[in-house]
Amino acid sequence: MKYGEKEIREFDINAEENFWPNEHEKNYTINIELPEFMCMCPRSGYPDFATLKLAYQPDRTVIELKALKLYINSFIHRYISHENVANEIYDTLHSKLQPKSMKLIADFNPRGNVHTVIEIDSEKC
Repeated sequence: MKYGEKEIREFDINAEENFWPNEHEKNYTINIELPEFMCMCPRSGYPDFATLKLAYQPDRTVIELKALKLYINSFIHRYISHENVANEIYDTLHSKLQPKSMKLIADFNPRGNVHTVIEIDSEKC
């Protein structure tokens, strides 16, 4: 196993070192685009690809970017639906960060003439 595969397989999003204190009291938004998301279709086993867009206003905590990359890459061998991907990522990050606001857009590449975009926004929940 290559070192990157090992790091992804052993990654634990719950580790304390993945989150840092937010040193700023003012309101600001962190926008992150993750254009190489991959998981596996739970029915067919075919790969699903997506661009994830995360925007959040931190309160007391921010996520370390390498930790976010490893967390997102940890889905690469998981059989999981588009809806479950978006909801699991949103719920995990929202519970860990407890941001002032957060929005996640999961824009999946078309497959079989179907294009799925899932949006979860704390302002609309």
